[in-house]
Amino acid sequence: MADQPAPVARLSNAVVRYPARSVGPIDLTVQPGDILAVVGASGAGKSTALRLLAGLERPDQGQALTAPGRTGLVFQAPTLMPWASTLDNVALPLDLAHIPRVQARDRAAAALTAVGLGDRLDARPHQLSGGMAMRVALARALVDRPALLLLDEPFAALDSVTRRHLIEDLHSLWAEGQPRPAVVFVTHDVEEAVYLAARTVVLDAATGAVAAALSSPGVLPRPADWRLDPAYRTAVETVASALAATMEAAT
Repeated sequence: MADQPAPVARLSNAVVRYPARSVGPIDLTVQPGDILAVVGASGAGKSTALRLLAGLERPDQGQALTAPGRTGLVFQAPTLMPWASTLDNVALPLDLAHIPRVQARDRAAAALTAVGLGDRLDARPHQLSGGMAMRVALARALVDRPALLLLDEPFAALDSVTRRHLIEDLHSLWAEGQPRPAVVFVTHDVEEAVYLAARTVVLDAATGAVAAALSSPGVLPRPADWRLDPAYRTAVETVASALAATMEAAT
């Protein structure tokens, strides 16, 4: 039997204590090239888990193993520099890493082309639609070829059509990665989770511990019309039922 690859990131019995409540213990393993969705009720601890994986927060109990390589982050808002061009926004991680300016701009332009914005290199954020701005944020997160990409409900404020297009873009970018990055995607949307990810983790509404870990059928990226596949609908209902059970138990 071949050896299992070392995980990109892992939470082991991780607990974070806040003044009003504790979150955890959370046990979560992210393998290289994995796409994992995290769902849970509001306040269940989804963003806490993401911050632990990013190394932005340390557990009060247990362990958090962060990625040995670079980690990319995309938040609910694009958080772009309003005075800078899309090219300079995407090049920011490379500038901070002291990559030579010409090389950094070439890589940033390639990243923007990959998300369909190769003709908007000089645009400022106020000149972009919400979907375009989020594409810039994705390009910035991926430009330095992270081992782990963390996304905290990045499409929540967008309309359903734009969200679908961005999920397809994310699948394409992931598939083209050499090597493919591991992706952890936090969302409230069960259908989005099942479509996007190979597996979905459901956090308990009361404690934030992992209540269920459910595999999605099929292959990634998804084939056309996969949302019409009965296997997809069954998987959505399975995750929705697991989520509902945690919320009912918490009341």
